[in-house]
Amino acid sequence: MLNRQAYMKKHIVALIIAATSAISTSAQNDSIILDKIMAVIGRQAVMYSDIENQFAQMKQQGYYVTNDARCEILEQAMYTKLLVHKAWVDTVEVSDAEVNNELEYRINYYANQIGSIEKLEEYYGKSISEIREEYSETIREQKTAERMQQTIGADVSVTPQDVRNYYKSIPSDSLPIINTEFELEQLAIFPKVQESEVLRIKDRLREFKNRVANGESFATLAVLYSEDRGSAMRGGELGFMSRGDLVAEFSAVAFSLEPNEVSKVVKTEYGYHIIQMIEKKGERMNCRHILMKPQISYTERQNTMNLLDSIKNLIDTKEVTFKEACWKFSDDEDTRLNGGVMVNNATGTSRFEAEQLDPKVATAIRNLEVGQVSKPFETEDEQGRTVCKIVLLRNKTAPHKASLGIDYQRLQDMALAKKREDYMKEWIEQTINETYIRIDPEYKNCNFSIKAWKYVE
Repeated sequence: MLNRQAYMKKHIVALIIAATSAISTSAQNDSIILDKIMAVIGRQAVMYSDIENQFAQMKQQGYYVTNDARCEILEQAMYTKLLVHKAWVDTVEVSDAEVNNELEYRINYYANQIGSIEKLEEYYGKSISEIREEYSETIREQKTAERMQQTIGADVSVTPQDVRNYYKSIPSDSLPIINTEFELEQLAIFPKVQESEVLRIKDRLREFKNRVANGESFATLAVLYSEDRGSAMRGGELGFMSRGDLVAEFSAVAFSLEPNEVSKVVKTEYGYHIIQMIEKKGERMNCRHILMKPQISYTERQNTMNLLDSIKNLIDTKEVTFKEACWKFSDDEDTRLNGGVMVNNATGTSRFEAEQLDPKVATAIRNLEVGQVSKPFETEDEQGRTVCKIVLLRNKTAPHKASLGIDYQRLQDMALAKKREDYMKEWIEQTINETYIRIDPEYKNCNFSIKAWKYVE
């Protein structure tokens, strides 16, 4: 099972398109393109096929393509090549392990989208080993460009005066409108699972293990019975992952298995599993699993709701504070020690807009005044576990124009982003002027966003 960081890992769509554009186009285009160099940036070159393949891929995926699209593709490619060239000059490197990890991640992503590794090979007309070999250098280039970009402006920061100056520079009628935002505290309790239910789940998983030992297909059993519906559609297969991509309990058992071996029952925060090893490659492995989640009885749910109702009464009558109640009763380790304060994972702050809230939380606080505590309600956590909660409405702001007093953190982030953007533009222009650049005459009339790109006869 993916850990929380791996689950929330984000990838830039443009890079994913670029990583597969050539292969996607060649899979569907039988015509032969005679390649040539369209631009040279230091030690790097942009090829005709780089531009045409990405142009075709954008059209295929439904992007709106203008007459200037090839110029835009070329400029983006030249920017990437400029980063890679400067990385070579500054000895900024990406390891083979990083390249292989990213390559496996993307292969698994596309295999999951299309249905299987076999369908992916059929679509591209290449074996997985050929795909890996062909695109490892493309990914190395992209990872190197990312690494170089991260080093540029990494030390840029803003002072309180910078934030004030940025705020003053925004015309009053252009100040961003900040939607209604909520700050919340929660007290969460997980209903207890009866031991008889745990034994039932374990016995069921042991039965599956015995059936596999007697010749049944683990993949078929996963499709039929696993409660991880995402992987169940693939016969329980998770794809190649490293230890850090998996929760510790699952990882420790999975990496100890030999090919085709089925594990004992493993407990994680997601539920109970059995795991079958498929293949190991160094510090990465591919496995299948069957997940089953114990069911919570109506009696235990009701007992938990009654307990929360009693805790709410203690808070309402001021016998305890919400913070004190969290310390004593809450099962949620992420919020218990900070008095129940909920953190918005999207922003890293304690503020939520309405659409960023769990719908059941949004419903629970709908009619609350600041300082009031909701009635107990039931929902699910990020791992899909049943959890019962009460929520305190700590603060609520009305829609308003951004102001230094209320929205300093947001304005600080905006000021920092602007300063880094300006720094990056200066870096690009300076580096272009220090680097040999040659652009094919076919693109001499392109209106590049960075004017320093120069056409050379």
